[in-house]
Amino acid sequence: MLAELAARQHGVVAARQLRELGFTRPSIQRRTDAGRLHRLHRGVYAAGHTKLSVRARWMAAVLACGLDVVLSHAAAVALRGLRTVPSGPIDVSAPGPHKVHGVRCHVTRSLPEQDRTRIDAIPVTSLERTLLDQAENLRSQRLRSLLEAAQQRDLLDVRSLNALIARSPGRRGVKPLAEALAQLTDEPPWTQSELERRFLELVRDAGLPEPQANVLVAGELVDFSWAAQRLVVEVDGYRFHKTRSSFEADRRRDAGLQIVGRRVVRITARRIEHDSRGLIADLRRLLIGSAAA
Repeated sequence: MLAELAARQHGVVAARQLRELGFTRPSIQRRTDAGRLHRLHRGVYAAGHTKLSVRARWMAAVLACGLDVVLSHAAAVALRGLRTVPSGPIDVSAPGPHKVHGVRCHVTRSLPEQDRTRIDAIPVTSLERTLLDQAENLRSQRLRSLLEAAQQRDLLDVRSLNALIARSPGRRGVKPLAEALAQLTDEPPWTQSELERRFLELVRDAGLPEPQANVLVAGELVDFSWAAQRLVVEVDGYRFHKTRSSFEADRRRDAGLQIVGRRVVRITARRIEHDSRGLIADLRRLLIGSAAA
């Protein structure tokens, strides 16, 4: 019974669940002393192991905060694969406050059944509720790209999202979420990495012309293309371009694109994260100079 419960919950169990299975407090303590249960939070244990997956840690955070608790906010986004797993505390939403190490508890007055679900056995806010929660924390273009990520995976139900907006008067996220929805197109840009999404957000924030993302130019798939300005931008994350063969392949591609009249600019992750102002200034000169010519 214990093994089955742990298997369903990514190897994590709560003391209250163990008591429901007939384990007494002394028997739980004996298993802890013997190394068969490993304490993660007060009243939450890993069963038989200490090497935890991300989903196990999410499950443990939910269990540690009691009943009617769900994973939420950035963690709920990551559970759906719409963003990378965030660093820092794990977000949960609960009817009351909880102080648990490594967990950020958002107290919510109401979380009806339609605003909650389960993914891979983990209680989590519905996608619509997750987006509304995030709309209170994210900049406008960050929120827009999150909606587009849901579009790409065919997860976005605009009717359900509008219904949630209608029954959520007074929430700070209602206005920015409605504005982000209004910016969506039928075909979202096909970004393939967090770095590409971050670059596109910078371009949009700056009010620059929007490029095509991941399109073929002269037979080569490029990250971003401004066709009218004949400009191609490749966004380089180090781990994908650190080998000699990838370095050489990139240069061959660049030469081929330049032969057909495209200017190729390579932008690093470091510059996107630490020199966004300078990057946007350079892009503006490239794009406006091209238009003038």
